[in-house]
Amino acid sequence: MTNQRPTANKLDRIQQNWLAASERRLLNWLCGRMPAWVTPDVLTSIGMVGAGMIFAGYVASNIGSAWLLLAILGYVVQWFGDSMDGSLARFRHVERPAYGYFIDHSCDGLATLLILAGIGLSPFVTMDVAMIALAGYLLLSIHAYLSARVIGEFKLSYLSAGPTELRLMLIGMTIMMMVLGTGPGLFGRWSGFDIFVGAVGAILIVLFVVQTLATGNRLAQKEDGRF
Repeated sequence: MTNQRPTANKLDRIQQNWLAASERRLLNWLCGRMPAWVTPDVLTSIGMVGAGMIFAGYVASNIGSAWLLLAILGYVVQWFGDSMDGSLARFRHVERPAYGYFIDHSCDGLATLLILAGIGLSPFVTMDVAMIALAGYLLLSIHAYLSARVIGEFKLSYLSAGPTELRLMLIGMTIMMMVLGTGPGLFGRWSGFDIFVGAVGAILIVLFVVQTLATGNRLAQKEDGRF
């Protein structure tokens, strides 16, 4: 007997973030109003344009904090493209499960790199702290992809928060960057923004460890016949 691998269309998508229900209603409303020329691939490209806008906005904030408005707009564009591509494919019944899963999450990884590299190249957060946050996000992503492979569950939210809530947190942080500027913080060489981004990264790493232990225990019980 061959091992059966969960395919993308058989995954149990687990999404329990605060805004999930409201966001789903909005996405369904938008899907019904998308012109025919807007395809899931077009939306994926729009999401990557948004990530590029975020990167450019943060880097250009070295010139002036007004450029952070570009980053904020980029978050909106990136949300639209990233959230709508799969939603539109399902709405129109034109899913390509393997292709969509591969391209979507490959773009997610690149978009996350652009966002956090941009934050690290801004005058508000040091690059080493931004890379800790990137490592935490990618570790948790690895856990999600491995869980999809071994148990057929794709977890899209942790601690009642998902990508949309994280974007809103980053928008809030960016607004505070514009308000507070780059003056000296209360923590020596670490600014308050360093503390915030570093704390988010640490939480993501801890979540990865906890979820890995929980999933490993679940798999052990199942394969030992105790589950």
